[in-house]
Amino acid sequence: MIPRFKKFIEVANPHLKKEQFLEEHNKMSPESLRATTALLSRFRIEKASLFHGDDWPIDKCRRPFIIWLTSLSLNKDKV
Repeated sequence: MIPRFKKFIEVANPHLKKEQFLEEHNKMSPESLRATTALLSRFRIEKASLFHGDDWPIDKCRRPFIIWLTSLSLNKDKV
């Protein structure tokens, strides 16, 4: 295994729970994109089609979550 890809392979576990997803997301994100469990819950309700069961696949959900999170910030700035 190539050492620089080791972290990604470990994180790409398809069976992350919400708390694990939150921890991994926040580790990889700048402070302005850090999340809370409340934000994750709201995201899951609004983007239910991304989910099957209780899993939070980081490779499938993280990018849409960042886009969604960014759009919340933009909308808040407009008000």
